[in-house]
Amino acid sequence: MQTVPFDAKTFLAHVPHNAGVYQMFSTDGTIIYVGKAKDLNKRLKSYFNSSKKSLKTDTLVSHIHHIEYTITHTEIEALLLEQTYIKKHQPRYNVLLKDDKSYPFIKLSKELHPRIAIFRGTINKKNDEFFGPYPNSFAVKNILLLLQKTFPIRQCEDVIYRNRTRPCLQYQIKRCLGPCVKGLISDDDYAEQVNYVRLFLQGHSEKIIAKLSIDMQQASDTLNFEKAAQLRDQLQAIKQISEKQIIANNNSDNMDVIGFHYEAGIAGIYVLFIRNGTTFGHRSYFPKIPSHTELDEVIETFLGQFYLQGHADRQIPKKILLDYELNDRAALEDSLGLIANRQIKIVTTPKADNARLLQLATMNAKKEVSNKLLQSATLKQRYDELKSFLKLPEIKRMECFDISHFSGKNTVASCVVFNEHQPVKSEYRRYNITNITPGDDYAAMEQVLRRRYDKKTLPEDKIPDVIFIDGGKGQLDRALAVFAQLNVNWDKQKPILIGVAKGSERKEGLETLFFQSHGHGVYLEADSPALLLIQQIRNESHHHAITGQRKKQVKVVQESALELIEGVGSKRRQALLKHFGGLQGIKNASVEQIAKVPGISKALAEKIYAHLQY
Repeated sequence: MQTVPFDAKTFLAHVPHNAGVYQMFSTDGTIIYVGKAKDLNKRLKSYFNSSKKSLKTDTLVSHIHHIEYTITHTEIEALLLEQTYIKKHQPRYNVLLKDDKSYPFIKLSKELHPRIAIFRGTINKKNDEFFGPYPNSFAVKNILLLLQKTFPIRQCEDVIYRNRTRPCLQYQIKRCLGPCVKGLISDDDYAEQVNYVRLFLQGHSEKIIAKLSIDMQQASDTLNFEKAAQLRDQLQAIKQISEKQIIANNNSDNMDVIGFHYEAGIAGIYVLFIRNGTTFGHRSYFPKIPSHTELDEVIETFLGQFYLQGHADRQIPKKILLDYELNDRAALEDSLGLIANRQIKIVTTPKADNARLLQLATMNAKKEVSNKLLQSATLKQRYDELKSFLKLPEIKRMECFDISHFSGKNTVASCVVFNEHQPVKSEYRRYNITNITPGDDYAAMEQVLRRRYDKKTLPEDKIPDVIFIDGGKGQLDRALAVFAQLNVNWDKQKPILIGVAKGSERKEGLETLFFQSHGHGVYLEADSPALLLIQQIRNESHHHAITGQRKKQVKVVQESALELIEGVGSKRRQALLKHFGGLQGIKNASVEQIAKVPGISKALAEKIYAHLQY
């Protein structure tokens, strides 16, 4: 790697004509752009050719302090290294794809009575079968629900399955065949239903339909009309599911269909996932686009980051449909083929059914961008109204607090954060409130505010412009008393505190706002954009608090039944709950099964069993 002080003419004179990756640095040493080139010299010279520079390039060049480059053997190596650097450094002038969520699979376990379930994580095909990946968990849950109604194999946890002695509600409503209880279904009949599921997930619905038709006729010929009726219902259900999933595609390709639309600085990418000729669903992306970025850079960078920075669970299809000619298509195909260990084809001029699929993806990309622009306009209007109402020149950060408890117990406080564009969910926090009188919301609010803000080193960008307190004048007064004692320098940026009191009927639109400057309440019209934004923030805080409180309550209920058993401390309680998946699993377990838990003796297992049974 070469590093030289930045002087364009001198620097370019020594850059070789090799493939490689270059990194541009600002004066503070931050990487502001990463690129790759088949010929480093030609590519870097283009940045300083005044006749060909774009507005984005001109801005980028004005911030360059120095450039470093790394020579690679091939253009493919350069492309792979470029994506590694972009993912690591997230340079401000690169198109950046935020896609941190892993892709879910459907897992079919290899057991006597296999279980079907959603799965995320490292795949081990030696132990189980996996189908996917699917674009999101919503798509997987829909498929699991359809399969549960049609081929009711079990979806319960193994711990529950192993410890049941009677059929559960899922069996009663015909959503499970009840393999956990002997005599309800034979192993062969259960295996047959599992095979139907396997064929469906492999995209062979026509084989299921053919086999069900034959089995139905055989059952009818042997006068087993009950089974024939069951097979008839399954046959109708699988036909309906197949009709919903197939989109006018007469082949069995595995491919991604990618539609693009770019408008008003927003790039929308709509990816349609097709496996075995069946749609697995779709996923939309809105990469971060630096100002004045050309469309070809947006598309090529997205493809590189989407596939080359992908998670280990992302499977590269054999074919990628795209309505755009790529400058580096051959290099990208070779790179994808190297990763997938097979030939990958990028098709930019598809025909017949594939052309219609690409048209559909492009149409949906336009719709997603339109929705995004509409949403942005609505949010901007709400922020502008709130700034005007509060007489603030700008609002960069807002925080809101709420308290939740169950009859005074297990109190949880929430804090949600909004910037001028959207919720900042990565900065949401929950606080377990302790050492207060049960049900004392004032004390709970005081505790969370002190824990949140009583810090000498609170960064300036973490100090909110507005703080909302979910409560009336009393809560606001307590908050003001706390802030008067805080050891924080508010001189440059002192936040406005606002109490949001629910109306007399606790209906949205009837809220009263209390300010720190006076004691009386202020009302806004029910359809006021400013009030709608306040409601959104307050509701988000309430949801975040109550979700945390409920999780805590469930944990406490599970542990409380075990706390009364002598000899079962916190570590043994946790071991029992983890081993059996919850209190119900422990209740269904035998003495021998309980004794298998590490740290539980036979005598203690008998004591636990007796306590939970009676």
